[in-house]
Amino acid sequence: MKNLILTALLIFGTSFLAKSASYMPQAKMDTATFAAGCFWCTEAQFLQLEGVSKVVSGYTGGTVKNPTYKQVCTGNTGHAEAVSIIYDPSVISYDELLEAFFVSHDPTQLNRQGNDIGTQYRSAIFYHSPAQKEKAEYYIKKLNEENIYPKKIVTQVAPMKVFYVAEDYHQNYYNLNKEQGYCQFVITPKLEKFKKVFKDKLKESK
Repeated sequence: MKNLILTALLIFGTSFLAKSASYMPQAKMDTATFAAGCFWCTEAQFLQLEGVSKVVSGYTGGTVKNPTYKQVCTGNTGHAEAVSIIYDPSVISYDELLEAFFVSHDPTQLNRQGNDIGTQYRSAIFYHSPAQKEKAEYYIKKLNEENIYPKKIVTQVAPMKVFYVAEDYHQNYYNLNKEQGYCQFVITPKLEKFKKVFKDKLKESK
């Protein structure tokens, strides 16, 4: 928990310059795409944030067209379980989404998150523009320089190419399956920690 709070505080403190761009005209909605382990958990976390209108679970970063969940789980398609986040940049900035991304998981774990092991669970930021790429690389550099984590960040930064929407039963998974064992013992504890760090940015706090 200490690392999570330190991460949030560091990024809040270093992102004020980038946030000045919010005064420039922007499109009404924008998209961010992150991979942070199992997409069930990542989706549940980002859905909590004010300004996020939709989170879609899916697969990206691989070589197989129209992959299925079963195929991705083999780790042979090259895809990561990822979420496509539709957000209003006038309410929540890309900088703030990056803050949430680094708090939502352990970016120092290579090709895994906890007991979820494989390249499909890798930490990755798939950027939609040069500005997103620049910001992602900046935060990784700063976090490493400040030694916020005991190990170096291994988060991949790659261009967004094709995003394949996952099967229907993966969408809004946590909210529809809260009594399921994985949700109770893995997602719920992570979600509660996430909400404590971002308590002032949650939809329920407005």
